[in-house]
Amino acid sequence: MTATALPYSAGRGGRVGVLAALRQTATLAWRSLVSVKHNPLELVDYSITPIMFVFLFTYVFGGQMAGSPQDYLQYALAGIIVQNTLFMSMYTAMALNTDLTKGVFDRLRSLPIARSAPLFGRIAADLAKQLWAMLLMVGLGTLLGFRVTGGVTGLLGAALLLMVFAAAMAWTAVLIGMLAGDAEKVQVFAFTFIFPITFTSSAFVRVDTMPGWLQAWVNINPVTHLSDGVRALLLGTPPGGAIMWSLVWAAGIAAVFMPLAMRAYRSHTR
Repeated sequence: MTATALPYSAGRGGRVGVLAALRQTATLAWRSLVSVKHNPLELVDYSITPIMFVFLFTYVFGGQMAGSPQDYLQYALAGIIVQNTLFMSMYTAMALNTDLTKGVFDRLRSLPIARSAPLFGRIAADLAKQLWAMLLMVGLGTLLGFRVTGGVTGLLGAALLLMVFAAAMAWTAVLIGMLAGDAEKVQVFAFTFIFPITFTSSAFVRVDTMPGWLQAWVNINPVTHLSDGVRALLLGTPPGGAIMWSLVWAAGIAAVFMPLAMRAYRSHTR
């Protein structure tokens, strides 16, 4: 493996300038992206797993839920994409935890780069991988009969909404990655938290088919709002308040978890 030269430009007092910090962040993001060449197993997480989700939900549940796989896919693809996005956000936590335990951050800290560059580089790279997975799932869904009736504008809007929410969720992942003792504990959190909030939402079934007591939670579940918003954009249907509430949830998650995550990050990189 060859070393990547990191651009460096310090301001007064040895502080790294804003433009230099951005260049360093971009360099480290690229480092994370090209690491796929050296670790092909990442393709399973970012390519094979999304494909598996689409096939399983379409052909296992499609006939029961909507009478045909294609009809169910037209409703459920947005939810499948959202579920995959939430699970992939935990990869950020696992990668950060691995970098901490293996001393990667210690080595990067010895370089004359912005302290935040490794963290923001990791987040930027993972968002790019999230976008790739979404487009892959939409492409596969189209081959299986899904129709993006919202057009190019709807597809771009859905991608943007998903990336905004994923960026907010990244801060929860950063906090978990910093606090968890090892990557296995990160995986435990993913299964015990993400699975329940995903399946108690409108991601895969309509809310009105659920018991009344469960609907009270489902209607305020952020996964419901995000699934409905992405679905409305892809299909070109009225979103109601789904997009607005998705953005509100994203802003709230970022406002709560970003300060906590940055504090934990600074404590590990002093």
